[in-house]
Amino acid sequence: MLETEQSVQPLREWAAHQAASRDVHIPQFDPAEAGVDAKVLFLLEAPGPMTNAGNRRAGSGFISVDNDDATASAMWSARDSAGLHDGVIVWNIVPWYLGAASRKPTARELVDGAAALREMLTLLPYLEVVALTGRYAQEGWRRHVALWFADGPDVVDIWHPSPLSLNQPGRRAEFNESIAGIAESVRQG
Repeated sequence: MLETEQSVQPLREWAAHQAASRDVHIPQFDPAEAGVDAKVLFLLEAPGPMTNAGNRRAGSGFISVDNDDATASAMWSARDSAGLHDGVIVWNIVPWYLGAASRKPTARELVDGAAALREMLTLLPYLEVVALTGRYAQEGWRRHVALWFADGPDVVDIWHPSPLSLNQPGRRAEFNESIAGIAESVRQG
């Protein structure tokens, strides 16, 4: 499916170029998502362990809400409840695998990841909303991406969908409300 899904091909080529030029592992875009036709981008921190097919507990090799981890599950659950099934892509401010989930991006990785993201965003002509999930995505966007896209899509800050974030009092409800608001915004056009 990945090899033939037209909406993912330009992104797949971009990711392959980024991985080769930086000598890093970059997971694939989920071919079941919107690809270049995306209206909504959920921007997370960095690929988690379940995106790396080379780990001892092998991951999928994709950035996907179908991955076998709590972050992906929380993202899908909120999207499903909001009816936000189509027109979505999930990606990361730092697109390459950093290692264990406890490993956070450095300032240099945020700069480099944001530069790569700016290139990737040119492949998303229908983008209406960018949801910055968590502190690292928010910081990376504000410091290193926002200036280039001042007249671009609406940008909203939401909680990161990890258990560490959403298990804090009230956050899961706020996260779900944010996703519902994004879904409504896209439906209204």
